[in-house]
Amino acid sequence: MNEMRDIRELLVPGKRVHLAGIGGVSMCALAEVLHQQGLTVQGSDMSESGTLRHLRELGISASVGHSAENLGDADLVIRTAAIHDSNPEIACAIARGIPVYERAQAWGALMQNYRNAVCFAGTHGKTTATSMATHIFMAAQSDPTVMIGGTLPLLGSGYRVGQGDTILMESCEYCNSFLSFFPTVAVLLNVEADHLDFFKDLADIEHSFHRFAALVPEHGFVLANADDSGAMESIRGLDKPILTFGIHNEADFRAENLVWENGFPSFDITRQELPYTHVKLQVPGEHNVLNALSAAAAACVLGIDGSAVAEGLASFTGAGRRFQYKGKFNGTDVYDDYAHHPSELHALLTTVQSLGYQRVICAFQPHTYTRTHALFHEFVQELLLPDVTVLGEIYAAREKNDLGISSADLVKEIPGSVYCSTLDKVTDALRRIACPGDLILTVGAGDIFRAGEKLVQSQEN
Repeated sequence: MNEMRDIRELLVPGKRVHLAGIGGVSMCALAEVLHQQGLTVQGSDMSESGTLRHLRELGISASVGHSAENLGDADLVIRTAAIHDSNPEIACAIARGIPVYERAQAWGALMQNYRNAVCFAGTHGKTTATSMATHIFMAAQSDPTVMIGGTLPLLGSGYRVGQGDTILMESCEYCNSFLSFFPTVAVLLNVEADHLDFFKDLADIEHSFHRFAALVPEHGFVLANADDSGAMESIRGLDKPILTFGIHNEADFRAENLVWENGFPSFDITRQELPYTHVKLQVPGEHNVLNALSAAAAACVLGIDGSAVAEGLASFTGAGRRFQYKGKFNGTDVYDDYAHHPSELHALLTTVQSLGYQRVICAFQPHTYTRTHALFHEFVQELLLPDVTVLGEIYAAREKNDLGISSADLVKEIPGSVYCSTLDKVTDALRRIACPGDLILTVGAGDIFRAGEKLVQSQEN
């Protein structure tokens, strides 16, 4: 890093900022916010995209390819985590003495311009909970600024630049990036062992979440899932205003009178036993009841009326890649889901069992070698749940396979499962296996969704 000044001193009108990786979901949103605040914004990305064209329409310069010449007379550089010091733009900035900052630092600085900074953190559920909150705050006409790590149909993207006094942020713990944030409302959805290529163990992760919650000022709120032991351990000893939400354990915000209809829940939300609102969800599963509770609790502490909570949650049908309907093939329904941790798999696979399909066929693509190795037995346990399990090869993401692990190792432990070395083979296997009345799930954080999309397209053609 080449930081020489507090980034807040540089994020002011008239300064020129270069965004390395400007085409990313979080970076393009950052570009719009900075542009709106009077900075001269420019950036670069590896390939041409609709995002870059959109930014150019706003008057933001967006180059294709990374080059030292792209920096021009930039006053500072902001980069994504995927861009390292060897990148020609970063190397040039360091050589020229131009300060270089991480994306999370920039968002953290911008948060301080909002009266309310609502940050949703957790091992899983962040995208869904932030999306639910977006629906609620939009229904309340609060005109929020939003940053989500996935696509929300309501927004047509993963972000929104509003004029209101609230920012809603999905907040990731990986590499402790959320410790650069300044939440006034910190939501802890759940805390489990994950990202063990960075964290030492669960205790290390809980310590990170504790530090995140500790960032909340005295006039703010920490909202924690009373049903999750990791979340509760993370707030132990915290000297901050804390409220809890839950279904099964004693909590400040509770789901009462929970009724299920074809796998979809409706329930009353109470705050300290007093009625707040009644909601009916268009997404299935108990995990989504908790997600809805977290979003409702955040709205409640900020004075949002219960009617907006009911309206917003009733209109939410899911975020992109979160039990997303893709189409039909040979009388089957094809859905896609981002689940890539054993707990996420458990929530998804137990939820779909209540939806009335003949069989559940799950095509799973593990995400990263370290996660697959560290949680191997947990993955095996969950992948025994579907009627048929198809395993695609592990998606490497940022890693090299130094562990010598393969999805073929999982197949050996899962009777009747099928190993496919390529996505095309996954599609072919699903085509052979599927029967009318089945549910096909493509699951994982990589590119497994392409297998399901190809299956649906073959039906349409």
